[in-house]
Amino acid sequence: MSPGRLLLRRFWRHRLAVGSAGVLLLFVLASLAAPLFAVLLGHDIEAVDLFNRFAPPSAENPLGTDELGRDLLLRLLFGGQVSLFVGLVGAIAAALIGTVIGVIAGYAGGRIDSFLMRVTDAVIALPLLPLLIIFAAIDFTKLGLPAGLMRSSYGSLYIILGIIALVGWTTVARLVRGATLSVRERDFVRAATALGAGPMRIIAFHVLPNVVSPIIVATTLSVGNVILTESILSFLGLGIQPPLPSWGNMLTNAQELIWQAPALAIWPGLLIFITVIAFNFLGDGLQDALDPRAERF
Repeated sequence: MSPGRLLLRRFWRHRLAVGSAGVLLLFVLASLAAPLFAVLLGHDIEAVDLFNRFAPPSAENPLGTDELGRDLLLRLLFGGQVSLFVGLVGAIAAALIGTVIGVIAGYAGGRIDSFLMRVTDAVIALPLLPLLIIFAAIDFTKLGLPAGLMRSSYGSLYIILGIIALVGWTTVARLVRGATLSVRERDFVRAATALGAGPMRIIAFHVLPNVVSPIIVATTLSVGNVILTESILSFLGLGIQPPLPSWGNMLTNAQELIWQAPALAIWPGLLIFITVIAFNFLGDGLQDALDPRAERF
């Protein structure tokens, strides 16, 4: 049996992971199709209709409207684009940084390893939420970044992605370092070294292919945490800023209306909950599938 089919068979045994993958795929496709839903419903996501505030679900507004008369379904779909984008891109960016640091530390060893791991320990020791709040509150235009970019509707999105990438790489770095320490002592790496292969070639063609499993698993598991982090910052008013919708800032806008219109808080909260749980189950399934010791007869 080919490695690909064996991996798929192991993954298929994890029913919760398979179901979670289907749910996440549905969320991604629905979010990508948000412009199409806007055309079909005949609504503008930012169109304010104060005469249609808190409208109940109907054929025109399947989930009703919010406090400004905007269609709730469309805002959830467009908010899903932002929240899922932040989760995926933030997790991948953090994984890339962690992979580079982990591979260098594990392969080089010695003082370089000690220095990089002490830096990693220092980042882990920092109180995460207060640190994120401080970073999110910084005016980056005073640091030389373009004012037009930072003050645009996507400026807060770029800031959140940068913050997550800067503080979210530690888990991947430690996992990759441990895997690299194991791989560099194997016979095929020693043979490549004896044949005159340079460090970059050994890392690219011999080390990285053999440490990709923990990278994939850690990245998948961190997506849910990134989405939750963005939601927390947005809920505190320091994340994605209106008019750009995200599930987090939709919760922020709904907190004062929880008794008047509970659906405004229930729907984004439920989507955040389902997405985070689904990514965790997906990570568990990938971990079992990529671990050869998980094979059961």
